[in-house]
Amino acid sequence: MRVIVAEDSVLLREGLVRLLEDSGVTVIGQAGDAEGLLALVGDLRPDVAVVDIRMPPTHSDEGVRAARRIRERFPAVGVLLLSQYVETGRAVEAMSRQPGGFGYLLKERIADVDELTDAIKRVDAGEPVMDPEVVARLLGRRRVASALDTLTRRERDVLALMAEGRSNEAIGQRLYVSGKTVETHVRNVFTKLGLEPAVADHRRVLAVLAYLQS
Repeated sequence: MRVIVAEDSVLLREGLVRLLEDSGVTVIGQAGDAEGLLALVGDLRPDVAVVDIRMPPTHSDEGVRAARRIRERFPAVGVLLLSQYVETGRAVEAMSRQPGGFGYLLKERIADVDELTDAIKRVDAGEPVMDPEVVARLLGRRRVASALDTLTRRERDVLALMAEGRSNEAIGQRLYVSGKTVETHVRNVFTKLGLEPAVADHRRVLAVLAYLQS
C-alpha cells in the first residue's frame, strides 16, 4: 500500500511513519496541514491518506473537511481519520456521505500497530472502519424511538460490530457464534429496519448509517 500521513505534530508524524514502514507499508508523503495534504494527494494519488482530524490553522475540523474533499475529488483514495478524543459529530457526518473506504480511529490505537495496519488495509479495500470506542459512545447516546428499538440485544451487538466495518466472519469470531447465526441476525436487522433487497442500495451500509445517525 502507498500511504500519505497528515499530522501537524512532527514527533507523532515521524513516529507514525516509522511504525507503518516497519510494518511493510510504503509512506510516499507527509503533510503538516490540510492544504499540504490535498496537494500531495492530487500529485501522488496514494491508496490511503491517514489524516489527523484537528490540523492547522484552527486545529478544529480541518482534517475532516480535507477528508471530505479527498473522497469527493479522488474517490479511489481511502481515508483513515485519527483523533485524540472521541469526536462523533463531524467525523460521522463525513463518513455518512460515502462510508466505503472511510475510517475513524482514536490515536491510542496507534500503539497497536497490527490494529492500525488492519484498519488501513480495510479502508484500502473499500470497507468502512469505526473505532470501537466511538461506536460505544454513539450507542450510549439518548435516542428518539425508532426502528432500532425493535432490535434484540444480540442484533444490536451484531449491528455495532457491523458499524466497526467487521465482516460476518469477524462478527462470528467476536461473538463466538456460527456464521449461519450471524447471517440470521443480519437478516433480522435488515427486516426490522425496512431494508428490502435492492440492486442500487447496499443494505449493510444503510443499516450502519441508520445506527450511527440515530
